[in-house]
Amino acid sequence: MGINTGGPVANLETQSRTDEEVVARVLAGERALFEILMRRHNQRIYRIVRGILRDDGEAEDVMQDAYVRAYQHPGQFEGRSTFVTWLSRIAMHEAFARARKLSRQMSLDSESEWSAAMNSQSPATKSPETMVANNELRSSLEAAILSLPQKYRSVVILRDVEEMTTTEVASALEISEDLVKVQLHRARALVRKALFRQSGQSIRELFGFPATRCDRVVAAVLSRI
Repeated sequence: MGINTGGPVANLETQSRTDEEVVARVLAGERALFEILMRRHNQRIYRIVRGILRDDGEAEDVMQDAYVRAYQHPGQFEGRSTFVTWLSRIAMHEAFARARKLSRQMSLDSESEWSAAMNSQSPATKSPETMVANNELRSSLEAAILSLPQKYRSVVILRDVEEMTTTEVASALEISEDLVKVQLHRARALVRKALFRQSGQSIRELFGFPATRCDRVVAAVLSRI
């Protein structure tokens, strides 16, 4: 039977608590607070899973599976890493398992699909010329990242898009920090450095996860747990 919340799951005081504090309260019986963790990390988990699977629908399905697994086994979080690193690792395991199950590489999204997605998220205050330029840049950069071999794709998304530290990436991927550095160097060589320089802070806008998707994933997970 799923958790049923008729409104905000917590007050501002609860929402301001760290992940680890929220997890402790979930373990203590306040299971509805798990929604805070989902909404807090939906963007990151989506980017990670989407980068592996390269398919929106598959990414949302895997996100749900990862959240359900984390919810059902919160006691497995032992605090050796941050909660979001632990959650990211679960999501990646689920994504890699789904990729193996599909037994094929997902095709890249068409340019028109990317443009539609980016246009729907562009601030209305920007000029049409700026919007077009930004959309083309994000589309090109996303396509470049998605064309990378899977192991490089994951490292780039975690390190450059999510701005995780080398230590956090190594923990999430369960590889050495030296290997993270090597793979990141090779990945950046494949994605033209000039493209990264042009993007600047806009790289954080990649693989957007709009509120409607956030609500859909949260609702689906709550109905399952």
